[in-house]
Amino acid sequence: MDNFKRNTPGKRSSGSSVDGFMGGSRAQRVGRTRPASNLSNVDSKRPAIGDFKRKDGFYGTSKPSLSPSEWSKSSDKESIKLDMPEASKRKKQHEHKRHNKQILRKALSSLVIVFLLSGGYLFGKGYLSLLKVFRGGGDALALQEGVDPSRLNGEGDGRVNVLLLGRGGAGHAGADLTDTIIVASIDPVNKKAALLSIPRDLYVDLGDFGEMKINSVFSTGKNYDVKDNEDPDDAGIRLLESTLEETIGIPIHYHVMVDFDGFKQAIDTVGGITIDVPEELSVYEYYRESNYTLDVGTGQESFDGERGLAFARTRKTSPRGDFDRAERQRLVMVALKDKVFSAGTYGNPLTINQLLGDLGDHVSSNFKTEEVLRVYEIMQETPNNEIASVGLADGPNSFVTTSNIGGLSVVIPRAGVFEYDEIKNFVRNALRDGFLANENASVDVYNGTFVGGLAGRTADELKSFGYTVNTIADAPNKGMVDTIIVDLTNGEKKYTKAYLEKRFGVTAVNRMPDSSIDPGGANFVIILGENEERRLEN
Repeated sequence: MDNFKRNTPGKRSSGSSVDGFMGGSRAQRVGRTRPASNLSNVDSKRPAIGDFKRKDGFYGTSKPSLSPSEWSKSSDKESIKLDMPEASKRKKQHEHKRHNKQILRKALSSLVIVFLLSGGYLFGKGYLSLLKVFRGGGDALALQEGVDPSRLNGEGDGRVNVLLLGRGGAGHAGADLTDTIIVASIDPVNKKAALLSIPRDLYVDLGDFGEMKINSVFSTGKNYDVKDNEDPDDAGIRLLESTLEETIGIPIHYHVMVDFDGFKQAIDTVGGITIDVPEELSVYEYYRESNYTLDVGTGQESFDGERGLAFARTRKTSPRGDFDRAERQRLVMVALKDKVFSAGTYGNPLTINQLLGDLGDHVSSNFKTEEVLRVYEIMQETPNNEIASVGLADGPNSFVTTSNIGGLSVVIPRAGVFEYDEIKNFVRNALRDGFLANENASVDVYNGTFVGGLAGRTADELKSFGYTVNTIADAPNKGMVDTIIVDLTNGEKKYTKAYLEKRFGVTAVNRMPDSSIDPGGANFVIILGENEERRLEN
């Protein structure tokens, strides 16, 4: 979020600095009754449709039947009733309760639309608001259960990566600067999640659009890269997503954008949040056309919307400036996630209704409502101690530093301007593909060519995606033209096999082509051919 004095604000799942974050019942078949004229032909031993004496039908009253002439003689206080047997009553009541629970679940999950793993939180009011907020267009195969490995594009698709963006919005200076950029990454397979903060001042190269801080990329795309019939906001997000994918090396499946007002309203509507503050913060500055004092001590502190926004936005008095602010934003997200998931919030119809209205005009995403429902279910099963907080400048893994380029204060990789390989390796491992992590296969890499160091380079690439590489060596026999992948698991580790086949462009075999190679305990053996050097160069 931005510096208060500057008053600068900050894709394809219907998932933020905090100044702007990131079914139905089965149809029953109804049998057709036979025409009345044919009823007499029905086998007398077979119960006919409408036979209420069947056990699964209705029973008549225990009183003797009355003829029409006797109806008038019956007592006025008596009534003729058709009573269900007790078992049928209980069954009916059970089905009614279950139906009510299903309705409540849909209301809480689809309309309340909680996507909050770390801070991505969304609500839409009514059907029209849902359509406005959750427009669809994103896609993450990992949200599906039992996904076919052949449908995955490559490593990284075993997670659900949501780009959470915060901007100032209308009425704020720099309304389209995304001063909050956080990747909320969910591992549905292992029920884990992570929040990765991207420094707003990270220096990037946009080619024809020039070099700039990453918080300006959305605005650049919105104003200068709009395709035919494309919404300007979509153009901005498209450019930002592609820039991020090239910078941190993982795919972005969805996006969520929230402005300052939406964020504040959400905190106030749930009754505030509580944060265990690690370091005191005292700031006095000109903010939103008035003087504002933020005075926060250590330990458990309560925050309403205004105070929460200030806590997430300010970077004054923080030793590491924007890096400390990013850490506070992640704290706010987890606190808000806890409050929204608490029974007192999502179980209160009045609170839900207000939340639905509060964010409708302040949030946009490319989730579909059913995708948000799935995320909601996953996050319910993900405890806070399985939500990692990841920063690029947090020790001992510090990969960025501050610099000055042309008089502009920026953040660059420690390896050098636009040198992002170290960052990619770190992010891919910190946000390890869920399928790879679950199968945890071991891989041996052999160089079957005369190209020196080929096995080492390939192994380094595999390790950057989270593969476990045990052996790196030269093959006993050289002169291989095409790479060979040997699957020694008999197809049991199907996701790892599919990823390797896509990466090397070959189909795995089940037998070792060279008996002199001892696979030991490896699950896969890769014997590199000359085509591997061309692949690495491309």
